[in-house]
Order: sequence, then structure tokens, then C-alpha cells
Amino acid sequence: MRTTHPLHRPSAAPAARTGRPVLGLVLACAAAAAVLTGCSMEEASCGGGEYPVLTIGDTGSACVPNGEEPPKGYTRYPEGKVPEHVGDKWDTYWQTHTVDERGKIVEVPAGG
Repeated sequence: MRTTHPLHRPSAAPAARTGRPVLGLVLACAAAAAVLTGCSMEEASCGGGEYPVLTIGDTGSACVPNGEEPPKGYTRYPEGKVPEHVGDKWDTYWQTHTVDERGKIVEVPAGG
């Protein structure tokens, strides 16, 4: 007669049914963590340890590691006008504005 050790007994639940509760629990925990930590679901302009820079004379942007200067052709955003999240007030503003070679904020010509 074959005996099964109590710690290694096969589950009586079908395998397909055990995945749903686990997935639900994972999603619930992730949502709770976001709420409890004040985490935003918005996409950040740059990753941790980086800051955004603006293309001089154009609407392009890039991310630069903290502590490094912007590469040639890029500049820091003017203080107080730095986009933090995709689609926020300043991200939208800089889609139609840029900084010229003298550091002056200018409107970008249509189509440019």
C-alpha cells in the first residue's frame, strides 16, 4: 500500500483555478501599496537619478544622470518650469515652446 507524507500531499484544487486568486491578490497588494505610499500612476518624465533637459531651439528633450551637465545642444529647463510627468502642465507647454541659444523662452513655429 502506498502512503503519502502529509507535507507532500497533492492539492485537491484544479491547477487552473489556483492562478486567479493569486493574480487578484498580487494586483490588490500593488494597488494598496500605491495608495499607501502616495505613489502616482503617472509616467515620470525621467527615471530615478535623472533630470530632464530641453533641446536648444527645438521641442526635443532627454534625461541626464544627476550630477552630469547637459550634453551639447541641450540645456536645463528654466527653474520652476520643469516637466515632472508626461502630459503635465510643463510637459504640454514645452511641446510648443523652447529655449533659444541666448536662454530666452520662445514659441516654436508651427510644424517646427
